[in-house]
Amino acid sequence: MGYVAVTGGQKAIEAADRINQWYRIKDAAHSLETIEIEKQLRHLTDRVMSEGGLYASEYAALAIKQAEGDLCEAAFLMRAYRSTLERTYESEIIDPGQMRVIRRISSAFKDIPGGQMLGPTMDYTHRLLNFTLENEQAHVLQELLKEQIPEFDTNQTLSFPKVAGLLREQGLLFPPKSSGALFDITRDKLTFPAPRSAKLQILARGETGAMTALAYSSMRGHTTNHPTVGELRVGYVEVTIAYPFDSSESLCLGELMLTEVETINAFERDDQGDVKLRLGYGLTFGQNETKAIAMAILEQGLETKGETPSQDEEFVLLHVDSIEANGFVSHLKLPHYITFQSKLDVLRQTQKLAESEKTETPKE
Repeated sequence: MGYVAVTGGQKAIEAADRINQWYRIKDAAHSLETIEIEKQLRHLTDRVMSEGGLYASEYAALAIKQAEGDLCEAAFLMRAYRSTLERTYESEIIDPGQMRVIRRISSAFKDIPGGQMLGPTMDYTHRLLNFTLENEQAHVLQELLKEQIPEFDTNQTLSFPKVAGLLREQGLLFPPKSSGALFDITRDKLTFPAPRSAKLQILARGETGAMTALAYSSMRGHTTNHPTVGELRVGYVEVTIAYPFDSSESLCLGELMLTEVETINAFERDDQGDVKLRLGYGLTFGQNETKAIAMAILEQGLETKGETPSQDEEFVLLHVDSIEANGFVSHLKLPHYITFQSKLDVLRQTQKLAESEKTETPKE
């Protein structure tokens, strides 16, 4: 569907694009470097990578620049580009338990093996505008790096046992859920009820705001789902594939930064009558903590029976995808001339019919 009826047709569309580019740069002192977006707006690029379903921070930065900061449009660009890439290999299963951790906390236990590790976070700072950021200079940044944490090594190897694993060893948790045969949402048509692997994939690519809102509705009282964060960890994991010439060997392709959350939910009885705690699970690209927590809440909600929106599988999975939602809402800007004219025709006919009925009705 296009603006075929707009005066000028294709020329008008091309001119509109040029005007858009003019508005992007007309008040700019210099062109925004994508490397600056990638390195200094990391939470933004992490979110676009997560919702776009493609781990490539440099492309996420480019998409953000092209979309002028519109996150839905940037994620759309990433998703579209990903669809053009050939799938050469399938990676082996990643174990977040072997994560090279840079941040790890638990809201359930004060003392956990290895201790709490706050890492990079703004959770414990005041929400006050820092006006000194307005005029930062490169040499000042270098001095700050040396003064703040001179001995901090981003390549240090820190790995810790999973908190959920300790609970599971004590028989307090249900065993890990099986996802069965892996469902690929990028290649297979989604049907309901959806397998667990499909649910996790859709939630992993879901729009952060939509997922947070649904998780909030669940916690606020629409269900009894008010979990505790058993463990939240952020760090790097290796991506490996089977060595092409020897399938018994693995070949490391690089690392991904991931955020993993395991929430501890209300307890219930298993098939043997034993009472155990339920576990919610969330995993996202980059440091995307709110989304990972929301994912864990929604994942657990979809595994329990109920009548609330956050427990409705079809409602949740079809409405958290930013590409679907943004596209459907935005399509209202496209021409609907014929459909709207048909509505006007029906309205006029209805008005005429109502008028004729009024004139034909005898007055008392």
